[in-house]
Amino acid sequence: MANTRLRIVLAEDAVLLREGLVELLERFGHEVVAAVGDSRDLITAVDEHLPDIVVTDVRMPPDFKDDGLRAAMDLRGRFPALAVLVLTQYATTAYACELLESGEHSRGGLGYLLKDRIGGVAEFLAAIDCVATGGTVIDPEVIHQLMGRRQVDEPLGRLTPREREVLGLMAEGKTNAAIAAALNVSQPTVAKGIGSIFLKFGLSEDDGHRRVLAVLTYLRS
Repeated sequence: MANTRLRIVLAEDAVLLREGLVELLERFGHEVVAAVGDSRDLITAVDEHLPDIVVTDVRMPPDFKDDGLRAAMDLRGRFPALAVLVLTQYATTAYACELLESGEHSRGGLGYLLKDRIGGVAEFLAAIDCVATGGTVIDPEVIHQLMGRRQVDEPLGRLTPREREVLGLMAEGKTNAAIAAALNVSQPTVAKGIGSIFLKFGLSEDDGHRRVLAVLTYLRS
């Protein structure tokens, strides 16, 4: 069972996948208050139910472009605490950046995961819980694309190689404990590294969600 029962609006135009996700989420203790196949219905459902989190695809009716993403960003503009998890087959860094930018002044968590790369049910449910509690989860493949297509420029160039590793793992939504395990270092070492990243990016405690702002700086670089 899930740690917290979440009220979820699900937007997915593939009927079989949508019904399968509804069954999965409800089997693990969540409540899917609406499951829709159109971005316009997504907006209507959120207005009606005020859920804890939206799970949506990017390309949906009516235009089959980025309608789902646009609807989610519009909703976050009106409901700053709304958590959004984008579940898509498109490893498009521009979409991920737009999603993060939409959350720069919002309180709700954000996620961007690739359908084909989710390793198991536990991983998917953990991502839902992370985003619902204000965390940020970006698929590692999107992070790797970003790393491969750009040079290390300012402000990223101010970071050490280890700090860039830490920031990349932060962008994947990993906790300090998970980062420490992945890098085989202690949690205090990770915390010190994150503090150094905040300092080099000029993020003070007054900046609120410094982890999100640091990830956004990473994705923009």
